[in-house]
Amino acid sequence: MNFSNTTAWAILGLLVLRWVVQLWLDRLNLANVRANAATVPDAFKNIMDEATYRKSVAYTLAKGRLRGFQLSYDFVVLLIVLLSGLLPHVFEAFTRAWGASAWAGAAFLFIVTIALAIPGLPLDWYEQFHLEERFGFNTTTPKLWCLDRVKGLLLGLILGYPLIVLVLKFVEWTGSNWWLWAWGSLMAFQLLMLVLAPIIIMPLFNKFTPLPEGSLRERLLTLGQKTGFHSKTIQVMDGSKRSRHSNAFFTGFGQFRKIVLFDTLVQQLSEVELEAVLAHEIGHYKKRHIPKMLLASAAGSLVGFYALSWLARQPWFLEAFGFAPGQLSPAVLLFTLLSGAVTFWLSPLAHFWSRRYEYQADRYAAETMGEPLSLTNALRKLNEKNLSNLTPHPLYSGFYYSHPTLLERERALKSLSNSAPA
Repeated sequence: MNFSNTTAWAILGLLVLRWVVQLWLDRLNLANVRANAATVPDAFKNIMDEATYRKSVAYTLAKGRLRGFQLSYDFVVLLIVLLSGLLPHVFEAFTRAWGASAWAGAAFLFIVTIALAIPGLPLDWYEQFHLEERFGFNTTTPKLWCLDRVKGLLLGLILGYPLIVLVLKFVEWTGSNWWLWAWGSLMAFQLLMLVLAPIIIMPLFNKFTPLPEGSLRERLLTLGQKTGFHSKTIQVMDGSKRSRHSNAFFTGFGQFRKIVLFDTLVQQLSEVELEAVLAHEIGHYKKRHIPKMLLASAAGSLVGFYALSWLARQPWFLEAFGFAPGQLSPAVLLFTLLSGAVTFWLSPLAHFWSRRYEYQADRYAAETMGEPLSLTNALRKLNEKNLSNLTPHPLYSGFYYSHPTLLERERALKSLSNSAPA
């Protein structure tokens, strides 16, 4: 990193500011949790007993301490990588050995990305096999944990590497308009993954089996017919082979649409509560939240690609980190490493819209069920079983929570009952 360059100091300042604010938000959140740790707050007395609440507090505090360490650890690793001048030396050696083709540039990006992920593996291991194990959530094995990462690496090589090559090739083929073509290719790839992921990729990691014949299946299929959400099958995913955390989702579109329930969710909720959870997920579909989020993501990606193309043409940007001007691969790498220092400040806005969609889906579920109690009970059980933080600091949840807190969702659902005609 060239510290005679004003840009280097400005970027370093942004990185430090983000790190300090992240730590401050974490401290606020943990202080808020400790302030409510003595006894179950009145609002939650019907949700958790004393023992479970204390366990949820301990889990939140343990996760918070680990997260604080992870933030500082990742920050130090990033500073070492940027300040040491290692990246320009690696790129120069790589270019001497393999040339400056798009294939070589993509290989540089792919290998460096993998290398930068390695320092985080010990902390991931600790979180899975110590923290999650301590609180009874971990069900995976070291073999499966390692296998998941090997599969992820292979998928990145098979799918990600050719996509990076294509992006770099557009510079040769289309000149200054490469970023538009690259953006279009990325959007096409994402749409393709919506089709392929449920069919090819997800089964590589989990087993999906049709929900057995019975009253639950009939109830959920009837809900789908009632709401116009037609799906050929409802499948159960063996999420319990990795964790006791639970979830439900639908994926794909058209004839490839798939409703998926974690097996842990089926075990934890009653049939009417599962129906309410599925009604919530259908609410996202009926309110067109997924297309809206895809469009927002596409717009953000378009801005990102334009910003990348502009920065790649600025000598001061690459020179600040020891690279020669006019090289796209280093610009892509630096943009990937540094863009979070800017997008972090936009996260409250993104989460505001996400929480708005959750409220809308909750309302749809309550109206579809004809009452809000089933969804309320399901949310209470999920928060209890997952030992969720029931008392996050508002600023912390604003920056990090894509869903409203349990209390916020209950208040919104209760307001539906109060506003219903007599």
